[in-house]
Amino acid sequence: MAVLNKIRQRSLVLILVIALALFAFVIGDLFKNSDALTGSSQDVVATINGTDINRAEFQQKVKNYQERAGGRQTSTQAMNVIYNQELRNIVLKSEFEELGLSVEKDEMRDLLKNSFSSYPEFQDENGNFDVNRLNAFISNLRDLNGQTAPLGNFMVNYDSWTNNEQTIAANAIQQTYYNMIKAGVSTTIAEAEEEYFGDAKTIDVRYVQVPYTTIADSLIDVSKSDIQAYMNKHKDTYETDATREVVYVEFKEEASKADEDKIKADLLALKADKTEYNESSKNTETIPGFDSASDIEEFVNSNSDIKYNDSFLRADQLPAVAKDTLLKLNVGDYYGPYKDGEYYKLSKVIAKKQMPDSVKVRHILIPNVGGTRADASVTKTPEEAKKTADSILAKINSGTKFMDLLELSSDKVSNEQDGEIEFDYKAGMAPEFKAYAFDNKVGDVDVVQTSFGYHVIEILEQKSFNQTVKVATIADKIEPSDQTLQDVFNKMSKFEIASKDGDFNALAKERELTVKPITFNELDENIPGLGSQREVVRWAFDDDTDTGEFKNFAISNFGFIVAKLVEKKEKGLMSTEDASITALPEIRKEKKAKMIREKITGTTLADISKNQGQSIKTAAAITIKNTTLSGAGVEPKVVGAAFGLAQGETSKPIDGEKGVYVVEVTKVNEATKLDNYTAIMNRLNTERRNKVQTKVFTALENAAEIEDNRAKTVY
Repeated sequence: MAVLNKIRQRSLVLILVIALALFAFVIGDLFKNSDALTGSSQDVVATINGTDINRAEFQQKVKNYQERAGGRQTSTQAMNVIYNQELRNIVLKSEFEELGLSVEKDEMRDLLKNSFSSYPEFQDENGNFDVNRLNAFISNLRDLNGQTAPLGNFMVNYDSWTNNEQTIAANAIQQTYYNMIKAGVSTTIAEAEEEYFGDAKTIDVRYVQVPYTTIADSLIDVSKSDIQAYMNKHKDTYETDATREVVYVEFKEEASKADEDKIKADLLALKADKTEYNESSKNTETIPGFDSASDIEEFVNSNSDIKYNDSFLRADQLPAVAKDTLLKLNVGDYYGPYKDGEYYKLSKVIAKKQMPDSVKVRHILIPNVGGTRADASVTKTPEEAKKTADSILAKINSGTKFMDLLELSSDKVSNEQDGEIEFDYKAGMAPEFKAYAFDNKVGDVDVVQTSFGYHVIEILEQKSFNQTVKVATIADKIEPSDQTLQDVFNKMSKFEIASKDGDFNALAKERELTVKPITFNELDENIPGLGSQREVVRWAFDDDTDTGEFKNFAISNFGFIVAKLVEKKEKGLMSTEDASITALPEIRKEKKAKMIREKITGTTLADISKNQGQSIKTAAAITIKNTTLSGAGVEPKVVGAAFGLAQGETSKPIDGEKGVYVVEVTKVNEATKLDNYTAIMNRLNTERRNKVQTKVFTALENAAEIEDNRAKTVY
């Protein structure tokens, strides 16, 4: 009681302490999740031109898309597809609304007429589209309150109908929008003329090239400030997204030598009989081994990771590592254990037989309802089809010629060849059909059921007989033991613990582990050889993950990796070190060009050739559209400058791709003007209008205000 009284006396203090604790918890969580302070919602995948993409709706669309794709898309791939669809819809909708584009009621009726005029539900007695029937159908759907009604081969309800109407309307608006833009795209006569002369007008030139290679790279000083200035001048080239550089080491969960030795020993132990005490009968029983098992199929299926194959196998159907040995063994002999891919196998030859590599048969096919490729004209049930096939076989056995009954077969293709089919054992025939043709003798006739129906098959010919073997194989998948899995985990854990106080790379080298580097963008997912690993990417981009931190990750069907965050690079211009790879050669080229220009003296090609020690070269029939300069390579600036000169005129030094050039135009070959440029104008109009759709959307996307939160909300 005394304790309770003290608590009551200090209740105000207690309440205050609890309140402060809760406040600290909330504030702490706010700072941990900065989005709560900035007002950014975790439920918004992206905001495009002021329109939010809701997270729940987005994920449902992703799920639906993945289901339609049948699992062929990873979650990240599916998210990217849906995001791009949403982005396109919102960007275009914003543009349409700003322009006031819409579909009015009368236009909507015309669109529906175009889409559904062929449906009998909306046609009158004469087969013409009846808008009243359309209206009645829509009204009926509304009255059904969500229930479906048939339309053609589909079942629709009011919601699905209105969604379809919206899609039709959106497509119509989009088409109108693009048609308006295409209508404004045209080619002038001057542009057509320029296009024509770009191919038809040519010039002949002489030139002197002073290659950049005449100045050694070692003579050119390039500073960090030079690289920075070059990057600022070419921002489009050197702007990058945020990246994270990570290094990691792998700890694979794979079978050890001891594991493999045990697997082989276990396979060998299956050969001999063994005794076991039976608790139920209180007797010691003998369990037959591979040597004495009477039911080979049951024995294999009970002890093997691969089911028994009761077929005779040819050389190329046997495991490559064992085929030569297996074909030479006698019946009852063993081979193995041998390693074949991810299994150890023990094989026993059960039988040997000479079998053909190809056969010729003829058949009559009686299909049944539900059979492969059975069309609407097929009405027989499987029982009825079998009864018909049996009656045909009976007629053949009683003397009726096979050929006289071919008209009963539904296989019209083979019927054109007297019902004959010739194929080898590799052919993609129905398994039952193939087995009968190869396993029986020439002259045999019988009824065989396949997925297509019932066949009456006669074996006409068998050729190219070769040795085959029937092999009973017990396969044991090579997997790590529990002890090995524990050893791998311990090895990984010890490395991770040691990395807290040691050097990551040195520790890896000491343990003979390979350190692998990888750089991620925020929306990446793949690690080469490990597949989709979004968890690693999210960790690397987490604001709470600092450079130098490391973490272990479990990798499905692989083992573990321990990853270390090496470097964070935020969005913007790349570092001078990274940019130097491509910037350095260009900066050197600019500096060499300046030095070469300063050294060039003389006004004629002969003078320049002499004082620069370079020969005069010629190039004939150059066009403005082909920027290859004979003897120098692709030089667009040089060719462009040459077309700006008059005949006999010599250029000033021109900085090209491979050197500095001085060009003299020796001849201008003017082209004859055309009387009419309509054909060229039409071609250019078509080319330009075909490109409109892609270019317009790209321009709209670039101009859109986009806040992309995918990496923080759904990835």
